[in-house]
Amino acid sequence: MLRLICTSHSPLLLNVKPTKEEQGHQFYAAIEQAQQHIKAYDPEIIVLFAPDHFNGFFHDLMPQFCVGFDAIGAEDWDIALGELDVPIEVAQDLAGYLLAQEFDVATSYRMKVDHGFTIALNLLTKRLDAYPTIPIFINCNSVPRASCKRARQLGEAVGRYLRKLDKRILIVGSGGLSHDPPNMPYEEAPPETQKYLIGETPWTREFEKRRQERVKVAARGLVEGKTPILPPSREWDARILDVVMGRKLTDADSFSDEWITKNGGKGGHEIRSWIAAFAALGTQGDYKAELMYYDVVTDWATGMGVVRAAA
Repeated sequence: MLRLICTSHSPLLLNVKPTKEEQGHQFYAAIEQAQQHIKAYDPEIIVLFAPDHFNGFFHDLMPQFCVGFDAIGAEDWDIALGELDVPIEVAQDLAGYLLAQEFDVATSYRMKVDHGFTIALNLLTKRLDAYPTIPIFINCNSVPRASCKRARQLGEAVGRYLRKLDKRILIVGSGGLSHDPPNMPYEEAPPETQKYLIGETPWTREFEKRRQERVKVAARGLVEGKTPILPPSREWDARILDVVMGRKLTDADSFSDEWITKNGGKGGHEIRSWIAAFAALGTQGDYKAELMYYDVVTDWATGMGVVRAAA
């Protein structure tokens, strides 16, 4: 039995209140409803598709996909450290199955997962270790990236494996929707940043605070209408939601990196997590999806969505 929840994960929601207070109230009301849904379902395993933001995976060696056999949360955005409860034998068996299906996934006995994973778990289950969770990293932020088509195919393979387990499984997709964080390509970054992006310079609180401040400044600029980053797009988000909720996942096969960046922003590539999650659910047959929340929250610089679905 498979069920699904996908959610946006803007780190700004941790310490920035929306100017339009009702946006925050409505988002957290949807999250509370999702929490109740999960509690009633009582999943035996959560499978979490999510990206990283150069806190666990770096340019020195960047896999396109990685299955965690063990995982610890990064302390980015002042999120408390904690370990995920990874069912190692199932995670290992899943990785073996994916390799047999010709997906050359990386594996990790000590995956470091950042806010792409931890915000979703904290929002939906209130703790990182509330349920046995298998983290699956999808590269969404490092060029070159695997295509949306390949993310869909990965999700389908994961779904075929999960069907064999005969367990209550919750699939979570964390990312997006449209947002354009103030990141620059590796080649254009200053030497200090390049050293960090390849993992040569150790992570420091000072460096992290500077990264956070750049994001906060960009978001404030959006609110004030004076920032160079791309604003979130209702139209683009509506297109993505129609594809995943409307069981049109193969339509995403044509989504090019250029189209995503131009219309959904640099962070829009995180829709790969949603595509993979819905593709996994789709192996159960036709599914019904419910949009629990959507709005462009400018203070969070993101098109914020929460969707649940069941097959």
